[in-house]
Amino acid sequence: MARAAAIGKSSAPQVSVPGVSVIVVVYESGPTLAECLAAMRAQTYPDYEILLVDNASSGHEAQAAAKADPAIRLIENGENLGFAAAVNQGAKAARGRWLALLNPDAYADADWLARLVAATQANPGVHCFTSRQLMAEDPTKLDGLGDVMSLAGYPFRGGYTHPNPGELAPGWVFSACGGAMMVERELFLRLGGFDERLFCYCEDVDLGYRLRLIGEPTLLVPDAVVRHVGSASTGGRRSDFAVFHGTRNRFWVFVKDTPTVLFWLTLPLHIAATLVLFARHATRGEVATPVRGLASGIRNVRVALEARREAQATRTASAWQIARAMTWNPLDLLLRRAFVQRKR
Repeated sequence: MARAAAIGKSSAPQVSVPGVSVIVVVYESGPTLAECLAAMRAQTYPDYEILLVDNASSGHEAQAAAKADPAIRLIENGENLGFAAAVNQGAKAARGRWLALLNPDAYADADWLARLVAATQANPGVHCFTSRQLMAEDPTKLDGLGDVMSLAGYPFRGGYTHPNPGELAPGWVFSACGGAMMVERELFLRLGGFDERLFCYCEDVDLGYRLRLIGEPTLLVPDAVVRHVGSASTGGRRSDFAVFHGTRNRFWVFVKDTPTVLFWLTLPLHIAATLVLFARHATRGEVATPVRGLASGIRNVRVALEARREAQATRTASAWQIARAMTWNPLDLLLRRAFVQRKR
């Protein structure tokens, strides 16, 4: 009888499946990675795994971290594949239902994961969440409350450099910031993950836009908090690398994701916003790099058009539904104000 009862049962050892897989992409992350991982070890939510994806860093900080903590799973690349491709690698290797993406220069509060997991339980119909990000150097100021999309087709980090507003209720934002977010793994993979053609920058906005196109919103969880240095691996927020890729990719996302009617209605606004932004760059003496970025985007627009066919083929939301998730106030874009819609 015992033998009969055992028929059909696997003799292979059972592998524990974590609730959350935390993916940290490492590239020349230096000392910030150690502080990031120390904050993760202090998490009050215990059911998670950490995957480090190293994009051929010269300092070998990811290897040192994995050697010091055997629980860390390490994926090593022979070259810098970019943030988007590295996250996709981690997502495919992950075992958790939920993917938590965390930058190596973001330091999570001890209850960060617990707050995000609680939000998934309280909102079973929502599959993407974002965090409150504070500036690591001055936590009285915001690094962002999710990403905002303006009607001009220009995305920006909501509330960047503004005072931390204190207590907030959860609310809808256009998209999650990839530096500290949570998304359902199955949905992420079904959408194809991040668009690797973007390499780095705006891949999170693009993902959030594609989620919007199929009727999937993003919820800000303001009590899930991280302190963020910002662009620590790429030379700073205004480095040539960040400005070039940000400018090129912003144009590609506008071309790729904007529904046709909305695209033609807002194209004049997009051009006007571009001119204003370039004028601001010019006052800082740094206009050459954004011009190169936009020129690259236009010269290689076929990349965005190819991606557009893929993205628009899946769209179920109307252009009006997409427009309602954007801010229509130009001052929000000019001042980088947060735009959080009340959760009803």
